[in-house]
Amino acid sequence: MSRIYPDLLEVARRTVQFEAILHAFVVLVALAQGRDSVPAERLASRAWYRDAKFGMFVHWGVYSLLGQGEWVMQNRPIAVPDYEWLATTFNPVKFDARAWVSLAKAAGMKYITITSRHHDGFSMFATRATRYNIVDWTPFKRDPLKELADECQRQGIKLFFYYSQLDWHHPDYWPRGSTGHNTGRPESGDWNRYLDFLDAQLTELLTNYGAVGGIWFDGMWDKPNAEWRLPQTYALIHRLQPGALIVPNHHQAPLPGEDVQTFEQDLPGANTAGFNTKTIGGLPLETSLTMNDSWGFNLTDHHYKSTRELIHYLVRAAGVGANLLLNIGPRPDGTIPPEAEQRLREIGQWLATNGGAIYGTRAGPIAPRSWGVTTQRGDTVFVHVLDWSDPTLALPALGAGRWRAKSWPDGKVLQVMQATGGVTITLPAGGEPADRIVALTHR
Repeated sequence: MSRIYPDLLEVARRTVQFEAILHAFVVLVALAQGRDSVPAERLASRAWYRDAKFGMFVHWGVYSLLGQGEWVMQNRPIAVPDYEWLATTFNPVKFDARAWVSLAKAAGMKYITITSRHHDGFSMFATRATRYNIVDWTPFKRDPLKELADECQRQGIKLFFYYSQLDWHHPDYWPRGSTGHNTGRPESGDWNRYLDFLDAQLTELLTNYGAVGGIWFDGMWDKPNAEWRLPQTYALIHRLQPGALIVPNHHQAPLPGEDVQTFEQDLPGANTAGFNTKTIGGLPLETSLTMNDSWGFNLTDHHYKSTRELIHYLVRAAGVGANLLLNIGPRPDGTIPPEAEQRLREIGQWLATNGGAIYGTRAGPIAPRSWGVTTQRGDTVFVHVLDWSDPTLALPALGAGRWRAKSWPDGKVLQVMQATGGVTITLPAGGEPADRIVALTHR
């Protein structure tokens, strides 16, 4: 045959080669897409998130009435019928969305993450999935999350919804996890029906409140080995709002479909809280922190961190490339405790002057030290000196080239001594500011 059809065989040979090349190309494209399968909208949201650096966390709900924190239903414990009655008295008549958002802006915060539903199972928004919500169950009859969403839109603040996957109230949260065993629920339920309920509420949150920054999940740690249907739920979120970020507080390494890795009461990589993973992935990072010792309103908890301590935590978070989500626990009438408001305004005053060394930066070239951290934006390295009393500071080598140093933000030239092993800088003189900042650039 080869003698009879030489041209045909040559065509066939070339065709096989072409198909092989085409197949290899398709495989490479598929692999590339697998590595970079995140849509442009979410990539843009992640980039914005990395730059934002500072957000307000809000824990507010029926539990605020008792002034004992957000775990009061579990800790006392309180049975479902009693807690349901308590919910009928929730009437935050002094809630003012404009005041809340204005305070976040004054603090220099770029986004707000608020509890749409906490572990007590009470929905703080209008929902058709259950009557157990602030509009249908309470004399307040208003949807504070809608008011907050509208005000965030007006003032240019992004809004994220905290959503508890754990539920101490819902009868279908079954089998039980590690908490919520003493609320008087029936010892049976339909787990898939509960997950359907969860997805129905998420659909409402992502449909009725305009553009949402993302969903901040909490509570999966209650049943870490359960079938949570994460791929289905995550796909639902990404379909309804392609730019919305998924922020899971599950204390594990990042899972497929997630957008932010968050750490509770810890800087990324640390585990002083006892439950955070030390594994850090490649996603944007966040640390959430209480301003006192409680997330939800606690009447007797006046153990507030000082403004200086909070600024230091914000700076140290930026030094490891993370955002700080700083919590407030509004009172049951909807007002914010004055201790919290005072600190937020003071942080905002500090950021108004020094925010250029925080916003839009990434972790600097020097790993965190006892004296402070470094951040970097473009070719500028910001040295944040938080705890150092000497007039000079020795730094490890920062790479090739000569460096110039200026105090930030006033731009005063500072002395630099450079040697093979590193750089020694003269620090800004005068006073004891929360953060002495030096900007290093190449000459």
